[in-house]
Amino acid sequence: MTALVVWDVFCPVVDNFGDIGVCWRLSRQLAAEYRIAVRLWVDDLKVARRLIPGLDPEAGCQRIEGVEIRHWSVPLPSVEPGEVVISAFAGNLPDAFLQAMAGRDPKPVWINLEYLSAEAWVADCHGLPSPHPRFPLTQFFFFPGLGVDSGGVIREADYLVRRAAFAEDAFWAALALPQRLSNELRISLFSYENKGLGELLKAWTDGDVPVTCLVPEGRILPGLAAEFGVSGLRAGDQLLRKQLVVRILPFVEQQKYDEILWACDLNFVRGEDSFVRAQWAEVPFVWQIYVQDEDVHLEKLRAFLACYQEGLDPAIAAAVSDFWLAWNRGDGIAATWPAFCAALPALKAHAGAWAEQLLGGGDLAARLVQFCKLKLE
Repeated sequence: MTALVVWDVFCPVVDNFGDIGVCWRLSRQLAAEYRIAVRLWVDDLKVARRLIPGLDPEAGCQRIEGVEIRHWSVPLPSVEPGEVVISAFAGNLPDAFLQAMAGRDPKPVWINLEYLSAEAWVADCHGLPSPHPRFPLTQFFFFPGLGVDSGGVIREADYLVRRAAFAEDAFWAALALPQRLSNELRISLFSYENKGLGELLKAWTDGDVPVTCLVPEGRILPGLAAEFGVSGLRAGDQLLRKQLVVRILPFVEQQKYDEILWACDLNFVRGEDSFVRAQWAEVPFVWQIYVQDEDVHLEKLRAFLACYQEGLDPAIAAAVSDFWLAWNRGDGIAATWPAFCAALPALKAHAGAWAEQLLGGGDLAARLVQFCKLKLE
């Protein structure tokens, strides 16, 4: 695709950070690797500021890391739509912008960027057109996924270079943590609220191995404070209980979060963005999926597990699914943790093979660029 093509990316922000996390990462990659002029429209700059260093929540238009970030205000400032328009995660575009898209010749390629899913039906829906009921426009469904018949999974071109340059000893030294014990587990915990948190902490506290747990600031902190009987927690705090050490870390931007994932032996992640990064980290992980009505999210979880467990010893696969489901339900954690913990060495070996398989499914940005290039020709 030639230079100076303009893409508009519309991102509705919620306080879980997954939506803005994906859109910010994708926008930076499109600008850096494909020389695309990206306008990222964000409806809540105050929330986005936590993830985007240097963002001014009062500025209607600003440029950071090669991306033009605009406030998705009401009404929207009048601009000519770009050659490509992405509505992320079912975000509804303003009528005035849709009218401007309809008046453009040629009309923009309109992408409805969906959530990542491993469900079988995704392959049948990926890339399908959907005419707008009122405007002469067609949007195309684009599903990130695990296979070649999906939109792929996002990973930057320089990821492996950054990973190779990572100095784990320096990472731990910066946290003032001593060298790890021979049987110690170092775990990151980034999660939504979970009623099973106390059960998990007890399993670590009373277990056979020392556990050091890194907890970035987020929604789990009130529950964690309650379990330890303290009034509140903030970055820099440390909690001790028998075999368990908990360190509270500041909420960090995305590249720093990658380092947390690389350094740990096990990563608890949530939503979509951290879920994808945990897979690239080639480290065992536990995914807490966003809760949906009627337990629809558990079907999505099982669909991913069915793919992820391929090639695993049946006992190891059972340990993974049992613990993941226990964590997502918030019960049965104590009963399933020992087998899962024992499976971690095998899962570490599996993590590298899984990342290689994931890479074969393609990169989301590359697949988007190719799809839109064909539509624009």
